[in-house]
Amino acid sequence: MRPVRPLRSVRPLRSVSSLRALPPASRRTLGTGLVVFSLAATLLALLIPVYLFGGAGTASASARTAWTDDGEGTRQTPSGPLTALDRDFVRRVRLAGLWEKPAGKLALERGTTDAVRMAGEHLVDGHTELDQRSADTARALGVSLPERPSAEQQGWLDQLQGSRGAAFDRIFANLVRAAHGKVFGLVALVRDRTSNALVRALATRANTVVLDHITVLENTGLVDFPHPGDNEKK
Repeated sequence: MRPVRPLRSVRPLRSVSSLRALPPASRRTLGTGLVVFSLAATLLALLIPVYLFGGAGTASASARTAWTDDGEGTRQTPSGPLTALDRDFVRRVRLAGLWEKPAGKLALERGTTDAVRMAGEHLVDGHTELDQRSADTARALGVSLPERPSAEQQGWLDQLQGSRGAAFDRIFANLVRAAHGKVFGLVALVRDRTSNALVRALATRANTVVLDHITVLENTGLVDFPHPGDNEKK
């Protein structure tokens, strides 16, 4: 068995004085190398977070924005390409009105505060307009529209119809505010992605109406905002 060789001692780094002893050309070469190394390290530090996390936010946002693919692909129309996302959005605008407009009417009838009744008025007015816009858009683009609320939306309406007084006010504010919060993400996604002029116009107007409804619902003072981290659990 051969004996283990002792480790060679590590040469100490050159001192400042020894560096000064180098010829000017060598010092310039060394300085240039240090500058290049520093710039490369800085660029790498900037690029690593972008590579690791830059696309994650967009992907997560898209994943949280639910929409339904009808399987019909993209069709060409006079106002531009019409995608499955576009068609789903037009239908969802109609669906929102099928339960939120009746909910607004109930708030006008049963609301115990001016703020709740005002929110109900905004819902009725806003969805009356959006219903007409979605119907016109669907007709122009050949998109079929739903005629009744979904089972989930009908369940929300049943909750409202079965409540009175202060309980109605709180259920109304929270159910409708939560629904608007979900559709708000879809409106933004469509407004960003659509290449269809009619769908873009509908999304632009829906963005204004939905934000108005969110605001008046929050102004009731009855909205139970989600706690931090609740979205990550869903």
